[in-house]
Amino acid sequence: MFKKILVANRGEIACRVMRTAKAMGIKTVAVYSDADVRSPHVLMADESVRLGPAPAAESYLKAELILLAAKETGADCIHPGYGFLSERESFARACAEAGIAFVGPPPAAIAAMGDKIESKKLAKAAGVNVVPGYLGEIADTDEAVRIAGDIGYPVMMKASAGGGGKGMRLAYSEQDVREGFEATKREGLASFGDDRVFIEKFIESPRHIEIQLIGDQHGNIVYLNERECSIQRRHQKVVEEAPSPFVTPKMRKAMGEQAVALARAVGYYSAGTVELIVSGADTSGEGFYFLEMNTRLQVEHPVTEEITGLDLVELMIRVAAGEPLGFAQDEVKLTGWSIENRVYAEDPYRGFLPSIGRLVRYNPPETSPLPHAGGEAEEPRVRVDDGVREGGEVSMFYDPMIAKLITWAPTRDGAIAAQIAALDAFELEGPGNNIDFLSAIMQHPRFQSGALTTGFIAEEYPDGFHGAPADAVLLTTLAAVAAFAATAEADRARRIDGQLGRRLRPPADWVVTIGGTDHRVTVSTDGISVDGVELDLSLEYTPGDRMVMVEGDEHLTIRIAKARAGFRLTTRGASHVARVLPARVAPYAAHLIEKVAPDLSKFLICPMPGLLVRLDVAAGDRVEAGQALAVVEAMKMENILRAEKTGVVKSVSAAAGDSLAVDQVILELE
Repeated sequence: MFKKILVANRGEIACRVMRTAKAMGIKTVAVYSDADVRSPHVLMADESVRLGPAPAAESYLKAELILLAAKETGADCIHPGYGFLSERESFARACAEAGIAFVGPPPAAIAAMGDKIESKKLAKAAGVNVVPGYLGEIADTDEAVRIAGDIGYPVMMKASAGGGGKGMRLAYSEQDVREGFEATKREGLASFGDDRVFIEKFIESPRHIEIQLIGDQHGNIVYLNERECSIQRRHQKVVEEAPSPFVTPKMRKAMGEQAVALARAVGYYSAGTVELIVSGADTSGEGFYFLEMNTRLQVEHPVTEEITGLDLVELMIRVAAGEPLGFAQDEVKLTGWSIENRVYAEDPYRGFLPSIGRLVRYNPPETSPLPHAGGEAEEPRVRVDDGVREGGEVSMFYDPMIAKLITWAPTRDGAIAAQIAALDAFELEGPGNNIDFLSAIMQHPRFQSGALTTGFIAEEYPDGFHGAPADAVLLTTLAAVAAFAATAEADRARRIDGQLGRRLRPPADWVVTIGGTDHRVTVSTDGISVDGVELDLSLEYTPGDRMVMVEGDEHLTIRIAKARAGFRLTTRGASHVARVLPARVAPYAAHLIEKVAPDLSKFLICPMPGLLVRLDVAAGDRVEAGQALAVVEAMKMENILRAEKTGVVKSVSAAAGDSLAVDQVILELE
């Protein structure tokens, strides 16, 4: 077995690999950029080596620096994590030449599957179902338009070397192809060093199912069931679960056997994933097609670990050391249900714009002691895979994922309920985050029914996300909590020493305005009543608390923070501002004048920190509402900024190549 492992990655996956390595008695080496010098993965490792400046292209993507670090520290193997640079055949070959084991598949398999165009040809030859499309190299936009028309809209444009949702554009028309083809090429070149693009038919009402494989160097390959990854935004996975609520045992067997056949065709070993697009309208079990094979560990691997009881990182290390798997296909377990939510640094209330900055508060929910299911456990469990800490920085240079929240339960409903409770208890302040949005998905009737497609988010939130809807019972409970907290704050205030006059009793009668509705709340030693109805609630609050635990008909965890004239209460996928006034004061609130927000529609404002890649207009140009004005790159993704209204460009305040701050003015319209 290996003595020392270098993890050629950062963040949560670096921490994840190191935890398993330490459990196996293997020493660990971290590599880091200047932006990550105090990151948890660096502090966790036995040794660490600086690679270079913050941009990944100048640090983590430099294979020669990774190999040099391994040689300097005496590491005898390298684990690529999610494959920052591992999907390059040359790196795996360089490891072999240097006498350092590569914890991953053989170079030939990486090469065969790393090119989406060639991999589809190989898959077809291996008898795997393949999506109809054009697999040749496309010269320019005009040729792309012609090919898309021949295939028939809608089509998907994909960077040949792409992955992780980057370098992908959906086109419903010729205009979409003309706007998106060059952007897809640029994203492919920037993220993967390859600007080739292919086009294939987009299957409508699709589900994204993937098969996890593990193989050894002795010819043994098994599939570890499937994962459902249909909840996506901009082709980036947001929620994953295992198993899939759609897949039958017959489908699982057919998908798994095709995935194994493809792996055998390229001499594959180590962990890998065959991704499939499945027609949600086809219940025959035959409507699935090969998308790509990821020759690495996937972000969503924990849900597979939870239902099988296997540690995929440990298996990868043992396979790299030449050990056999030690189990056959009929020994693979499928126990219970597991769901993973990706907690991102993005603001769902502002169109999911990327967010960066300091983690002012980071306090994930309490986790369970056991890492995997494995046995016959009955109680739901919570697992958090992360690589950040309170006070750390979410950088613009890397992926916006902060953490992965994983739950396991004997049933799908149980895993969903555990997710909702854990998300309520997840404290994260600083950058914008998607915790409310994830909770809203978990509570959505369509998600709970399992009727999923990759269009779920676009279909269910066409006008953006504005918080999960709250029913009357929840709003009544929140009104009671707000009044109870106000009573506790008033009681503390009256106990402050040195006040003139006698100590007044805190108000008992309040008017709580929440969701545009006034509630009359009475707080007494006998209990709490809202609008004349006594509530059966048990709760505690001390001024300064950040969480309130409520026990009633159902248990609630509510994050509470002071707001102007009240509190901000966050639970069940939404934040609610509760204005709390003593009943004798409340009538006067109607006379307060509301402040009107300024009209900013004449400005094109940068919605996130990023690089201005392109500016399409100049001073004096006339623009129409919806016209593309500029392209800003943030966290490896290009974002097109469009005009909100028709007008003439009065002035331009930025130029292509500028680094922009959030809310920085790019141009002004007359």
